[in-house]
Amino acid sequence: MRQTSILRRATRLRPVVRSAALALVPVLLIALLLPTSLALGSRTLPLSDVWRGLLAHDSSVPSVIVWSMRMPRTLLAVAVGSSLAGAGALMQGLTRNPLAEPGILGVNPGAALGVVLAISALGLTGVGQYAPFALLGAGCAAAAVYTISHRTIETGSARLVLAGVALSAALSSVTGTITMYNSRAFDSYRFWVVGSLEGRDASVLTRIAPLLLVGLILAVGSARGLNALALGEEQATALGANLMATRASAFLAITLLCGGATAAVGPLSFVGLLVPHAVRLLAGADQRTLIGWSIACGPVLLLAADVAGRVLVRPAELEAGVVTAFVGAPVLLLLAVRRER
Repeated sequence: MRQTSILRRATRLRPVVRSAALALVPVLLIALLLPTSLALGSRTLPLSDVWRGLLAHDSSVPSVIVWSMRMPRTLLAVAVGSSLAGAGALMQGLTRNPLAEPGILGVNPGAALGVVLAISALGLTGVGQYAPFALLGAGCAAAAVYTISHRTIETGSARLVLAGVALSAALSSVTGTITMYNSRAFDSYRFWVVGSLEGRDASVLTRIAPLLLVGLILAVGSARGLNALALGEEQATALGANLMATRASAFLAITLLCGGATAAVGPLSFVGLLVPHAVRLLAGADQRTLIGWSIACGPVLLLAADVAGRVLVRPAELEAGVVTAFVGAPVLLLLAVRRER
């Protein structure tokens, strides 16, 4: 009898132990990548200098490099990685499509058009100057997609996706037309559109931080409703789930997370696709677990991509968007083939 009781307790504790063990993985990886990100660059700093620069916070060379140049970039990678990964998990749960990616809702093309208009019409060239316009463009595009699809949103998410794809194509064609005939806009736009963390100061992070925080709170709050939605709309309605509120909350969270992240660093491909898939393999399909783990694991991918970009082509740098595309494209093809089979 006692042996049976011990076995039952062990069975109950097994998921808890597994979750605790999995929790250590992103924590340890981030703890490893953070000092590495602060140390590597055009001038490599020993970890001892990094530590002294962090503690001193004065006018010494290591302190200036750490606090003025690399700390904002590292924190921005953490914030953007969490946001894009969380938005990807939300997008896949909202559309019930494991290959869905946040860019299909028109957020990235809307942000790109906002940047091009700010450069061509107002002559803005700095990231901090046109980032608000990128955010405005992303918000307007997302609002347009939601307005187009809201009348039949009770019938499913297919119309939402179709509206996003159609509007994305239209906005991309407008952006391409402007950059074709405006060389100044094209020169500035091509550095933003590749997706990079380089050259972003602390002001960029402080501008988008409130939006990302609200988006992450909404994302976590939408998880329970998305779990019900995964059972099917009729079953979710029978369980008392408010589908309109769930979709609206998730859609707003995706807009804030993708819009803020894209405005700050440009469109970064595949972060919102790869991280949720990896988390789903390890932690299961429960949206509460999936969204939370994606938010925690997103910084690992983006920090690793940023660090790799500084190392692979030294003394030059490879943009983080290029690194994630190199990694993400083969994985996407593999997922598509497996899904087709």
